[in-house]
Amino acid sequence: MKRSTGLLVATALGLAATACGSGEPAEPAAGGAAKVTITVACQPAKSAPKERQAWDDDVAAFMKAHPNVTVKSTDQQPCFDPKTFGPKLAGGQMETVFVVPVTNYDDVIAQGQAKDVTQLTGEIKNWNDLRQDVRDLVTKDGKVYGVPNVHYGVGLVYNRKLFTEAGLDPDTPPATWAEIREAAKKIAALGPGHVGYGEYSGGNTGGWHFTQAIYGRGGSILTEDGKKAAFNSPEGKAVLQTLHDMRWIDNSMGSKLLVGWESLMVAMGSGKVGMMLGAPDVVTDVVGKFKGNVADYGITGFPEAKASLSGGEAFMINPKATPEEAKAGMQWLDFRFNTPGKGRFDYARGKANGNPVGVPDNAVYGDSPTGQAIQADRVKNASLPVENYDPYVKASATIPPKAEPVHAQEIYAILDVAMSGVLSDKDADIDRLLADAETKVNAVLAAKG
Repeated sequence: MKRSTGLLVATALGLAATACGSGEPAEPAAGGAAKVTITVACQPAKSAPKERQAWDDDVAAFMKAHPNVTVKSTDQQPCFDPKTFGPKLAGGQMETVFVVPVTNYDDVIAQGQAKDVTQLTGEIKNWNDLRQDVRDLVTKDGKVYGVPNVHYGVGLVYNRKLFTEAGLDPDTPPATWAEIREAAKKIAALGPGHVGYGEYSGGNTGGWHFTQAIYGRGGSILTEDGKKAAFNSPEGKAVLQTLHDMRWIDNSMGSKLLVGWESLMVAMGSGKVGMMLGAPDVVTDVVGKFKGNVADYGITGFPEAKASLSGGEAFMINPKATPEEAKAGMQWLDFRFNTPGKGRFDYARGKANGNPVGVPDNAVYGDSPTGQAIQADRVKNASLPVENYDPYVKASATIPPKAEPVHAQEIYAILDVAMSGVLSDKDADIDRLLADAETKVNAVLAAKG
């Protein structure tokens, strides 16, 4: 899951998404083309004015190139919000083009909430350059239901400036949890408000980061058959014990609980948080949306990693969209998200806007000709020293990826309680927290069949 997670409300999946992809008949336009209006997710928030303006400029350019299409944007950030996704499905308020995290692909597709776009993949000009493995994730029974947008692996994001101020070498970031603890203590000792290591405790992001941490230690969330919880284990206990000790013994995690995605990102952007788990896009978001200094951040490999959580997201089309609306939606995705040099890949514009161009990402285009063109343009327009990210690039090539568990969002919500428990209660009973979570997760799995 991108730095964006949430609970998929089960009852919502049984309901058709209607309003924003209403399927109303298209009106004829001058020249014979049918007029259509589509709604699209992911407009940057007003708190990121340059990114929002770039988006609005892209909308204008797209509509100029497609005069029969009107694009209306939703400025919800993050694009996938656990508080709104299920209710929007249930209430028929989903956009024509909306975002779904990889954890929810199967459910959304199985319940008929995404339109079959098999015959429209040609609208994505570089479709065949998309990695086959990520295309497979949005394909069921030979039919395509989405356009992959993000694929990532987790590392350790850190503030190089704080490392220097704390007497640490930013070019030799921590490689073990013991080193993370020591670095966190030194950063926290810089003064009031400084947090050595930041962590989530709710909004499904707590359970998400627990999953990252237990994978790194060689543990699992579920048994191999996916029918039972497996996190009540030595690895699971080690995750919570480490966080408990950093919070209450080392005093290196601050005193404020960080709940949802935005809370930790705001803290990281303030320049007073030393480290957090995250994918490379954390750097992009911290700088672009939360006013972090572009020169301050680096990313390295996951500490002591036996595996690293991999995830991603795709855009899907509202099943109630008319053929004209669906086609226009796919054309928008091609323009904004899949064309080198345009939209999200307009690195020259990103550099001019002060974005952290040069941050590596596990692009959905891999090493294909499109992927190579994107990478060359990224390096050409880099606004920061790409060597800051070499440790991550090298590590991610050797750490095995591990996918999120089935029914991940429901499970993450349950694991939030354990994460919140150790970060809010000095006397938290870790064994009890894990046992309670195990019981609840097993009940969810049994109900799912």
